[in-house]
Amino acid sequence: MNRRTLLGGLFAAASVPALSACAGGITSLEGQGGSSSGGGSSENGVTIGTANFTENQVLGHLYAAVLEAAGVKVTVRPNLGTREILIPALKGGDIDLLPEYQGALLHYLAPKSKATEEGEMQNALAVALPAGLQILPYGMAEDSDAFAVTRATAKKYGLTSLADLSKHNGELVIGAAPEVKKREVGAVGLKDVYGVEFKEFKSLDSSGPLVKAALKKGDVDVANLFTTDTDIQANDWVVLTDPENLVPGQHVVPLIADRVADSTVRKALARLGNVLTTAQLTELNRQVDKDKKDPEDVAASYAKQHGLLT
Repeated sequence: MNRRTLLGGLFAAASVPALSACAGGITSLEGQGGSSSGGGSSENGVTIGTANFTENQVLGHLYAAVLEAAGVKVTVRPNLGTREILIPALKGGDIDLLPEYQGALLHYLAPKSKATEEGEMQNALAVALPAGLQILPYGMAEDSDAFAVTRATAKKYGLTSLADLSKHNGELVIGAAPEVKKREVGAVGLKDVYGVEFKEFKSLDSSGPLVKAALKKGDVDVANLFTTDTDIQANDWVVLTDPENLVPGQHVVPLIADRVADSTVRKALARLGNVLTTAQLTELNRQVDKDKKDPEDVAASYAKQHGLLT
């Protein structure tokens, strides 16, 4: 079985129903970590891949809208799965572009990196990227991981910060996507940085209906959510503070293959990054998750309303 066939099988396995949910950046460092200032061509089109949660799909369709407006032929392959599938697919040529998040991507590529400021992370990413890939300037919009509890749980256990969780080691159950069990911004980092040990880790989804239902029912005490998830405020959940800065900044950043990263693509994505705000991205998520609108329609409407199609 060749690599493309294998990835096709992975994509099929990862294609489950969408789950709800990562101005003015610093460009990649030329000549480091496979980064490049150009040389690619989008003449034959660009294939965009997205992760398996609502926000990333919305971002993928936003990328498609601005690229199509710039005259680039685009194919969107949504809901492909996690970073562990997407990055190899990007390297192997199955996709050319995907919406990423600075801190999460950096922890995936360089788990020991201590960079937390946006510019530092951008530079660290440029060094850590595999050959043939590069990051473009990051945008204004940001979406970080958060660890939330119900108001009742916060009161019962005296929880206001992640540090408080260690006072109840062996008592609490955490719910999150399966990969969070092995990630630094997850169970590994919570133990290393805060000394937290949970009674149980329940594999659910990424800030989606499964983990949120479990939090509501009390099946889990702590849930890994995304800060742009409107259910946090709607349910009066408490996001635990992060005094040791375990969770890095998570500005949205395009991750792209050198082979298609020409000036047309760069300019179109930079224009989007300089317009889209965190509040706007949160609202787009709400329209998909609550109003049940199609991510492609939501993205197209936003792009039109904000003059990104002209």
